[in-house]
Amino acid sequence: MTDLLQRLRDTVAAHPERTAVIAGADRLDFAALDRRTADLARALRALGVGRGDRVGVHLARTVDLPVALLAVWRAGAAYVPLDPAYPAERLAFMAADARLAALISADGLPAAEGVPVLRPDVADLPDAADGPDVADLPERAHPLDPAYVIHTSGSTGRPKGVEVARGAVAGLIEGLEATGAFRAEPGVVGWNASISFDASVPQWTRICRGDTVLVIGEEHRADPARLAALLAEHAVTDFDLTPSHWELLREPLAGARVPRLFMGGEAVPERTWRELADGGIDALNLYGPTECTVEAVTTPISGPGPHLGEPMPGVRLYLLDEKLAPVADGVVGELYLAGPGLAHGYVGRPGLTAERFVADPFGGSGDGRRMYRTGDQARRGAGGLLEYVGRVDRQVKLRGFRVELGEVEHALARLEGVQAAAVTVHEPAPDDRRLIGYVTGGVTPAELTERLRATVPAHLVPSAITVLDALPLTPNGKVDLAALPVPAAGADPASDPGADPSSAAGTSADTAERAGGLADQVTEVWSTVLGMPGLAPTDDFFSLGGHSLAALRVVHLLRRRLGIELQLRHLLDSADLAAFTATVEQAVRAGTAAPRPALTARAR
Repeated sequence: MTDLLQRLRDTVAAHPERTAVIAGADRLDFAALDRRTADLARALRALGVGRGDRVGVHLARTVDLPVALLAVWRAGAAYVPLDPAYPAERLAFMAADARLAALISADGLPAAEGVPVLRPDVADLPDAADGPDVADLPERAHPLDPAYVIHTSGSTGRPKGVEVARGAVAGLIEGLEATGAFRAEPGVVGWNASISFDASVPQWTRICRGDTVLVIGEEHRADPARLAALLAEHAVTDFDLTPSHWELLREPLAGARVPRLFMGGEAVPERTWRELADGGIDALNLYGPTECTVEAVTTPISGPGPHLGEPMPGVRLYLLDEKLAPVADGVVGELYLAGPGLAHGYVGRPGLTAERFVADPFGGSGDGRRMYRTGDQARRGAGGLLEYVGRVDRQVKLRGFRVELGEVEHALARLEGVQAAAVTVHEPAPDDRRLIGYVTGGVTPAELTERLRATVPAHLVPSAITVLDALPLTPNGKVDLAALPVPAAGADPASDPGADPSSAAGTSADTAERAGGLADQVTEVWSTVLGMPGLAPTDDFFSLGGHSLAALRVVHLLRRRLGIELQLRHLLDSADLAAFTATVEQAVRAGTAAPRPALTARAR
């Protein structure tokens, strides 16, 4: 396989004036990208950074971000993504866990004390010119040299850093090219994923093969209407997203040319599969854990219902029982993956690495004869199609994020006043899965939620927390998860004898019509999305368990129902339900938006 930096050098030589990166109003062509990455790599080398070192990258979503990532590679090191959106405590742990040799940051990172810091624009560094000449930078990386360390949720309460090799990333790109997922001609790629999410890797690294990468800023990532407009403005040809994100983006994309969709991060629901397949939308279903370099299995979203497809080139896939024997077709087994795409393991955790990366008794003498135990269950269904069934442990996928319920429990239990904690997943409506926390102690849900947001990323904060006198236990003394009460947010007012129908938000459009008021319709939408009846004008959306995707659902339900121009910021800026209702009333008075036509597949 060809080293990605060599592919980048080839592109720079052949197409120096082609646009490489777009971020907001900023653009870099390949010649400028080459100069900037070389300068920053020289500055890193001047600090003593070299082969095998780890460099933290703590930057906003600007042109500086891909420059920094490529510079780390050109210096011979591996990057450690430190998303500025993460809480300071989380960033501190990841920086210490990775043992950074240097940090690239525009504003520093207090957690990384003692680590030398470089700004992404090295022109301001007085010693930048004192570094090695460009010719002294490593020309090639060994395939086993580390490329990055990405931290994932850990069942013991500690995030674990997955270290992936350069050759594995190069193999990922070549595998996606070989399957036809990446077209031969250059395209415009929307970089949508967080840098701390492994799905970002096959997005930003497409620079190396000559594609133009559009870095999508936070303001567009959080607003489907603006995002759809941005994709159209730049004629984006390829776009990665989760099925949950598609549910919010599909309406703003109606009438536009839909890019090729790379859908992953969570299982594709039946209705989403059918919509894309029947609508002729060019879309791929991708499956693969971080430990196997992002993607391992892919298939077009077409034909029969949801399935995983077949392994990519170089990937070996096994369905095994508890004794590591292959299961027959139609029988559920645990999915194991093997091949050169396997990660080195977990940084500083040899025991966990040995537990998850086990000996491969079936082949693969060229890659250490290891296979990775994914914890996912699957089977060969009708026609031999590989179907995802579920998990063998307490790991879940929510809105594209891998979540270990044990980590959330540990985070809750650490908070002052909490005596014990348990976390489950509740599904108040089909494909609307939410984290629910249960605690004991002299605490309130509101204070716990506020304190938890300061310690863990947003996707690890439960949508609702219930305080109990005691956690129910099984006869052997373990928490009886099945006996935990259904959260109040999932209550059905029709089944609650204490609920007042006149004060509860309705469960259908008919209720809103009978009420006849705009306020009732806004309240109903909040109630539907949150799964919570009886809302008051002073209620705060996020204190009731709302999250960013739930907020987007509210905005788009109201846009569709009322035909108004409404943005996510209108909900984010509202102190409570009453304030948001006033904003909606203003939008109604301002006029309505034109109806949107059906989805259209992009011409190939």
